[in-house]
Amino acid sequence: MKRIAEAVRNTKETRITMKFCVDGSGQYKISTGIGFLDHMLELFTRHGMFDLEIECIGDTHVDAHHSVEDVGIVLGQCIKEALGEKNSIRRYGSMLLPMDEVLAMAALDLGGRPFLAYNAAFSSKMVGDMDTELTEEFFRAVAVNAGMNLHIRLLDGGNSHHVCEAIFKAFAKALDAATIMDERIDGVMSTKGRI
Repeated sequence: MKRIAEAVRNTKETRITMKFCVDGSGQYKISTGIGFLDHMLELFTRHGMFDLEIECIGDTHVDAHHSVEDVGIVLGQCIKEALGEKNSIRRYGSMLLPMDEVLAMAALDLGGRPFLAYNAAFSSKMVGDMDTELTEEFFRAVAVNAGMNLHIRLLDGGNSHHVCEAIFKAFAKALDAATIMDERIDGVMSTKGRI
């Protein structure tokens, strides 16, 4: 049985519908109104082997902030819902990912304790139509709403497009590793009996 979640979020700033499948094949249909964010989410979906559908209508005439953050909120909610009680998942995942001159690391724990440790600097303020500082806001929203402890570090920097791409790919790979079902795990991966 596939682990799937759907969510709707409507505010005065954004209207978002999303469908997320953990056990996917890398298929996506994404429209956020922010071309660069669409590209990053397509990479996330493909490299994590998830399926993802997003439609976001936001106040991008103001700037991209509300749309980026709210998409992160809804993605976090969908990750949490799709994983349910988290029975038999490996819980932890990490990836050290190169992208040309860039080297990024993502490590995460799906143990229900939200936290973001983020250390990544960009050489430019914008990539396409997105402020690079919004990358941190996106991942904070995902981590808090998924109940995820997420560490992101840029070990070697360079081109800002490459930096962002490496971070999103590393996150995808780490999440894929953490959500793998392991038949050796009876219940949840915790001595507490729940996560």
